[in-house]
Amino acid sequence: MFSKHVSAKLSAYCNGELSNDETKAIAEHLLVCKGCRKAYDEINLGVQLAQSLPQVVAPASLWSEIENLLDAPQPLPSTPRFGFPFTWQKLVFTGALAMALVACGVSLWLYFEMRAASWQVVRLDGAPKINKSLVSDSERFSEGELLETDANSRARINLTKIGHVDIDPNSRVKVISTKFTEQRLALERGKLSARISAPPRIFFVDTPSAKAVDLGCAYTLEVDDNGRGLLQVTSGWVALEYQGREARVPAGAACETRPQVGPGTPFFSNSTAALQKALERFDFENGGIAALETILAEATTRDTLTLFNLLYRVDGKERASVYDKLASLVLPPDDVTRDGILTMNAEMIDSYRTALEPVWISETFPALRKALRNILDKPPEKKK
Repeated sequence: MFSKHVSAKLSAYCNGELSNDETKAIAEHLLVCKGCRKAYDEINLGVQLAQSLPQVVAPASLWSEIENLLDAPQPLPSTPRFGFPFTWQKLVFTGALAMALVACGVSLWLYFEMRAASWQVVRLDGAPKINKSLVSDSERFSEGELLETDANSRARINLTKIGHVDIDPNSRVKVISTKFTEQRLALERGKLSARISAPPRIFFVDTPSAKAVDLGCAYTLEVDDNGRGLLQVTSGWVALEYQGREARVPAGAACETRPQVGPGTPFFSNSTAALQKALERFDFENGGIAALETILAEATTRDTLTLFNLLYRVDGKERASVYDKLASLVLPPDDVTRDGILTMNAEMIDSYRTALEPVWISETFPALRKALRNILDKPPEKKK
């Protein structure tokens, strides 16, 4: 599944024409294959644009003229050289060409210029406000406007074509951009839950300590009064970016952020409390070697997500220690060497990541997997 490219099936995948098993296999492949993911982005954007084309009803007079031309007798030319022998065929061909040119022009216009004048805000509970004005049932939400919820109110923002965002109580959210190719919010305080179905890097959320970049997913994002953030991903992947620093977070994982520091190291939500506490000290409190030793001692196979990301944040003996623990949990591919990883050879890093990502993805539902293991490990009942 992870070695065979799926580009031939991407059009059917984008249009929902595959079986559930094929859809799941392709979705998992796209998470680990850059080439197929790039092809998917291009095809899916075309699907989105096609769905956005306006439907125009042809005037009745046009159809009458076409019917008259079809009914009229048409002489056959003796030796046709160019074009079609029948006038009505020429008409149909010309009309089809004109429609194709119009569709192409509209698609280009949509791609480069289309922007939604506003989004829809729906009141879910209480009395949310847009620019201090109460939202009755639903209102429009435009660039530059501020949505606020108090302790008893919630709201939903319906984005243009790509999904929705639920705003929890005690939150402040500002619209930055409603462009079709860049839809962006700023979460100043509080919590939001986003569910997005769009090509990667269409939807963004700015926070005081990082930018959340949607890669096709569902997630929650929280920001406290000091600008500290917490991202928790429930489906797909999200990237956190800050001044050239990036953390990619898969489903089931989380990542903290801090002002003037940016994102910390991703970790799975079911990692031990000791590992999470040590990781917080290491990322934001200068925990140093002591914190790193606790992380290495607590790490299990699924925590290779954390260990792999730590390779970028340590060097020297610390990187060697992280790699040795990582390799003890998941063996590197044959084309990866210890020296190559310690020197951060780009090809070897990508190869090791490709081998590790299925481990992170396959454990997306740990409770279900744990229940299955319990059933399989249960000794058979003795016959009475």
